Amino acid sequence: MSQPDEKPKGDPWHAFGYLVAGVVFYGLLGWLADRWLGTRYLVAIGILVGAALGIYMTFARFRPAQSENSEQDQQDT
Repeated sequence: MSQPDEKPKGDPWHAFGYLVAGVVFYGLLGWLADRWLGTRYLVAIGILVGAALGIYMTFARFRPAQSENSEQDQQDT
């Protein structure tokens, strides 16, 4: 069996933390806005926005780094 040469670039718990923190933080902001404005839908919007931002932060943090050669090749074309 051959093993891949590359190892994971980060701790999976960081990715989990980004997702949970986004949902909790923006869900809490939505809940506070609901209480302040007297609505019932902002908490759901906050949870969805938090999940989307958590996923974005996970991809931004853990995407594979581009090599310097590939950046130079893109600039030359």
